[in-house]
Amino acid sequence: MLSWLHPLPKLLVALAFLLASILVFDLVFQIALSLGIILVLIVFERVPVWKVLLLCVPFALFGFGFLTTSLLFRQEAGVALDASGQSLWHALPFSAGLTLFFRAVAGGLVSMAFALTTDPGQLVRALMARRLMPPRFAYALFSALELVPDLAGAANEIRLARAMRTGRPPRRIPGPVEIGALVVPLLAFAVRRAGRAAIAMEARGLAAGGARTIINLPRFSWRDAIFVGMAGLLLAMLIAGARTGWGVPVSAGAG
Repeated sequence: MLSWLHPLPKLLVALAFLLASILVFDLVFQIALSLGIILVLIVFERVPVWKVLLLCVPFALFGFGFLTTSLLFRQEAGVALDASGQSLWHALPFSAGLTLFFRAVAGGLVSMAFALTTDPGQLVRALMARRLMPPRFAYALFSALELVPDLAGAANEIRLARAMRTGRPPRRIPGPVEIGALVVPLLAFAVRRAGRAAIAMEARGLAAGGARTIINLPRFSWRDAIFVGMAGLLLAMLIAGARTGWGVPVSAGAG
């Protein structure tokens, strides 16, 4: 579903949700945002559950630092308490640490959802067509996108060639010594490719100005407008719920 959308409206929506996850210090808001993105990825984008959970691990570890700090020192920052003072969850112990934990997870999920549902080539073309990215930078990114899989293929060929020379099958996972031995040939391969890319950029006249023709340019459609409207409405409802304490009165002695 999200893969069919234009990259630029999707980028604006992702930045809006990311900014909201940073500014809205509310535990329920962060949990609702995280669960909503997980639901979209699993149900609509058919992303395997194990993959979503595995990609959440780095963000959870980052947020776990805030949580352990709150648990170990048993003292929460005054700014965090002031920010969550109107929330029902302020009455819970270590509420600021929990909110910071889920905020790290929510921010990571927003970025992950955009990365999993956006074609890098389409995004670069859209940015270049709207004059948001210079053609030289765009072509450099295209070269990098082509270099990464070629670099992995070159590493595999080098490992196979060395295995044939020694008469031993290559290991499934290379060890530290083998990885160190691959650094120099892969670096030489990358330098050669970079030189060819520089020559190609000069041949294409990317340093000169003027009109350019961009093929396979993504087009805006009615689905983009519906997506932006629904995403904006959902975000507004979540922010309104966080500002009103989700309609649950807080006792005067809380906190």
